[in-house]
Amino acid sequence: MSTPKDLRYSEEHEWVKVEDGKVRIGITHFAQSELGDIVFVELPQVGDEIKTDDPFGSVESVKTVSELYAPISGTVVEVNADLEDNPEFVNESPYEQAWMIVVEPADASEVDKLMTAEQYEEMIAE
Repeated sequence: MSTPKDLRYSEEHEWVKVEDGKVRIGITHFAQSELGDIVFVELPQVGDEIKTDDPFGSVESVKTVSELYAPISGTVVEVNADLEDNPEFVNESPYEQAWMIVVEPADASEVDKLMTAEQYEEMIAE
C-alpha cells in the first residue's frame, strides 16, 4: 500500500499536499481500500468554509457512507468536479486523479500538526 512521503495525513485518513500556499486534500489509499468500491462522492462548493475535524463531504461505497473530515480550516477554492461522474477515481488513483478539494488555509501552520507518512503508516499498522 502506498503512502507518499511528501504528504501529511490526518487520523481520519485524509491526505494533505501543500501547493503554492494552498492545500490539496483527498483520502488515503488505506481509506479507499477499507471502504471498497466508491459509487458516489459528495463535496462542498467553492467558497464554502471548512473547519478542522468537521465533516466537509462524504463518500459512498457499496458497503457504507463515510464522512470526510477537514484536516485543516480554510476556504474551498477548487473542487474536483471529475469525481461527480467518475467516483471510481477514488479507488483507482487516490493521490492523483481523486484529490477532492483545494483549500486556502486559515492557518498554514495547521498542516505541521498532521502526521508524516511514517507516523500514518504506524497508525494504520496497529
